[in-house]
Amino acid sequence: MRLPLPWENSPHGNAYAVSAGDGIVLVDTGYAGEDGTRQLEFALAQVGWELGDIRLVVCTHTHADHYGLAGPILDAAGCELWMHPAWDHVRPMVEDPTGTVEHRLEVARRGGVPEPVIESFRRARAETAIGVARIVEPDRMLREGDEVATDHGSWRVIETPGHAPSHIVLHQPESGLFISGDHVGGKIFLFFDYGHTPDPVGEYLGSLDRVEALETGLCLPGHGRSYRDVPGKVRVYREEVQKQIGRVRDALGDDPRTPFEVIQSFVGGAELEPGTFGYAMQMVMSYLDHLTITGDAVRDDEGDVHRWQSVL
Repeated sequence: MRLPLPWENSPHGNAYAVSAGDGIVLVDTGYAGEDGTRQLEFALAQVGWELGDIRLVVCTHTHADHYGLAGPILDAAGCELWMHPAWDHVRPMVEDPTGTVEHRLEVARRGGVPEPVIESFRRARAETAIGVARIVEPDRMLREGDEVATDHGSWRVIETPGHAPSHIVLHQPESGLFISGDHVGGKIFLFFDYGHTPDPVGEYLGSLDRVEALETGLCLPGHGRSYRDVPGKVRVYREEVQKQIGRVRDALGDDPRTPFEVIQSFVGGAELEPGTFGYAMQMVMSYLDHLTITGDAVRDDEGDVHRWQSVL
């Protein structure tokens, strides 16, 4: 089911309804917008179902476009919600959005971001919806090897952190069907949810290795069209990660540089409007931490502004 999203560069997301007994298992929920569950109800009706037919909700991760409607769905269907134990990285943004944004802005300030850019981002975030109706805790924690039963066979849970700490994918070994969430989408796009784990980039690369080893056929992604050749797509994603790591490493040079100075190189001359800034800041900080862990960069924490320097 293709559900609308409020983001210019990602206007739609996918949820999947899989028949199970007298109802369905719903994989991912869609974004909680002003119209509540209307878009999801419309999509379900097109394939002959309604909210009350949902027997189980499984979220590939707890970003708003995959978890946002969990609360209203559980209210309507009385079903269970299954997610990874690291699901609650979403909690601060939902329960204390102002405090969460201010914490991120403090990280940006220590990264050398000028106050006018910080103020611009603060204003933009104040006008941006969260996209999660409310926090709903899972009835069951999904870990590696757990299974989700449906009329079309059991789906095995594979833990794939990186894009988010809570990320899982679902795989059917017999058919090769693969629900990928945002791990390897049809359109090449990388994002790391910075600040929850020490090295989301390293986690993501490890997750790519894990998925590449699976026997897969058709991939059902969280965004874009379905596709085949998952190993080929994994290689493209791995190459893109290495390319972006290289851009950050090259931007460091011989002299210590702030993350904000690195961002100018990372975005390749794109205008640093609030949306671009928020994305680029999380990506650059993730790559800088990764380079520090791999020994390719060192961080200077002296003073109010942090700087990184390449290790030759």
